[in-house]
Amino acid sequence: MTFQPRTEITFSRLPEISADEIIAHMSDPRVAEHMPLLTFAWDPQVLSGFVAAKEECWRRDGLGHWAILADGAYVGWGGFQKEGDEWDFGLVLKPEAFGLGVRIARQALAFAKADARIPFVTFLLPPSRRNLGALARLGARLVGETEYSGARFLKYRLDTL
Repeated sequence: MTFQPRTEITFSRLPEISADEIIAHMSDPRVAEHMPLLTFAWDPQVLSGFVAAKEECWRRDGLGHWAILADGAYVGWGGFQKEGDEWDFGLVLKPEAFGLGVRIARQALAFAKADARIPFVTFLLPPSRRNLGALARLGARLVGETEYSGARFLKYRLDTL
């Protein structure tokens, strides 16, 4: 799948996407390569728990993770999750959509900038990620390392106000 500069990016809710499509996405070894917490196989039961947890974020916080569509086709998921007093932004794309990451992030971050509850957004990236120029282009800065669920991450921050 080739995406053009005029590709329309839209956000939907995860329950609206085929379970088989999300399971196939999350089972791709190229996706798992930079996800140290992805140490299990995706199946309908895992997906059900994942979607329920992400929908609970929407219910509890009024913001959460979306299914991301490019010209109407599912290309991944991402969005915001409140971690303590911070809003963390995550983005997990299908390999053929990796090139859309900055564009999708800019569009999603517009939501954070319009929400007075979110003075800044954090990003947690595994140290295996070497190409971090996109974060700099977004205006994020490295604040240090942190541990999350037993894995080490580089933590970045982007002020939204």
